[in-house]
This record gives sequence, C-alpha cells and structure tokens, in this order.
Amino acid sequence: MRKYEAMFILRSDLNENERTKIFDQIKETFNKFNVKINSADIWAEKRKLFFELSIKGKSLKFNEGLYYFVEFESLPTEIKKINAAFRLNEDILRVLILIKGEIKGGV
Repeated sequence: MRKYEAMFILRSDLNENERTKIFDQIKETFNKFNVKINSADIWAEKRKLFFELSIKGKSLKFNEGLYYFVEFESLPTEIKKINAAFRLNEDILRVLILIKGEIKGGV
C-alpha cells in the first residue's frame, strides 16, 4: 500500500445535506476499491477559482469551489480506477490524486 493525497473541488452551491451526501459518496467509492482513509476534511469553503469550471454538457459555470482534502492508502494499480469513478460524479468539478510527499519545491 502506498500513501496518497487527493484534492477534490466540489460545486460551491451545494447545501449542507448535498455536501454530506457527496462526502459519503467519496468515502464509499474509496471503500469500493479497498482504500484506507487516514483523514478527510474540508480544506476551504467557497474559495475563488483561478478560472471558471463548468459541468460537461451543461451551461453551469463556477467561479468558486469547495475544496475537500483526503489522505489515504491504496495499491498503485487502483488509482486509475478510482480517478475514473470520481469523474462520473457531476458535483465533483475536479479531482487530483498525488503520491504523498512526491512534490518537491524548487526554482
């Protein structure tokens, strides 16, 4: 098992019940792929996005997003499948999964 970090950008217009439902769906998806979640928290609420994001095939555009951060452990072979599963959810505007500790600062 390898340690990973995932950052989700969710729709900013979700109410509290919808947010809870999405967080539960994210956890269920991870459980489906036998992932061990170490932590999961809201990183930022209604944070301004660098550029507009939209939902494919819809006219909705978002200037703000809710950032949800998850640290987890998984087999490397499952990451592509996990990413594909999250792309099916329209409430998740973007997801980025990185190996924990892989990004190094520099000039």
